[in-house]
Amino acid sequence: MKKILACTVASVLGLSVFAASYTNNTYQKLAKEYTQKAERALDAGEYVLAEEYAAKAKENAELSDTYISHMLSKESAEKDLNLARNRLAYVESINGKENFPIAYDSASKSLAQAEDAFAKEEWNAASSYSKQVLDALAEIKEVTPLPKYYVVKPWESDKDCFWNISGRPYVYNNPYLWENLYEANKNSLPDPKNPNLIRPGMKMEIPSISGEYRDGVYSPDKDYEPFQKR
Repeated sequence: MKKILACTVASVLGLSVFAASYTNNTYQKLAKEYTQKAERALDAGEYVLAEEYAAKAKENAELSDTYISHMLSKESAEKDLNLARNRLAYVESINGKENFPIAYDSASKSLAQAEDAFAKEEWNAASSYSKQVLDALAEIKEVTPLPKYYVVKPWESDKDCFWNISGRPYVYNNPYLWENLYEANKNSLPDPKNPNLIRPGMKMEIPSISGEYRDGVYSPDKDYEPFQKR
């Protein structure tokens, strides 16, 4: 009997030896107190009392383990949630919302789901949704926005016309889309009915035709990624 109780007490002592930052909890303290009482009762030959104390020690040790597991899951979920929040904030800071609207919208929805799950203490779900945010935004990088305006240069030096301008990679990368430029700028032409007559120095608007984000005036010193129609 004494040997069996001694083994029981020893097993209780080993139940909550992980996650040191959370072991100093009420359940763990009670488990230690009951373990000490069980040991003293065992040494005094009070086997029934020792068994009762050992059972209470084990019960509180198990509650301590459950608490620790809960807190570790919360800590992990909070870490994942903060990573997701920070990633989305970074993407917003580099105009990712405008340049990558589909990925941004998907990530925003996942973040909202992660925050809702975290508020409900659904730690695994919160982590899962947070990781969906990171996956959705994984390929997003800072890019120079495509230009919203272009200043027309002389035909003699640059062969500027709606057709040629439309075909440039930073505009539409396709000369056949020139009418988008014409419609947006015809009222600024000397003759709105004549798309062949454009003047050097004219500030031409490049309208967005595929939801792409555009900003600023074209500069040859900037490195633009080629336009891709979505």
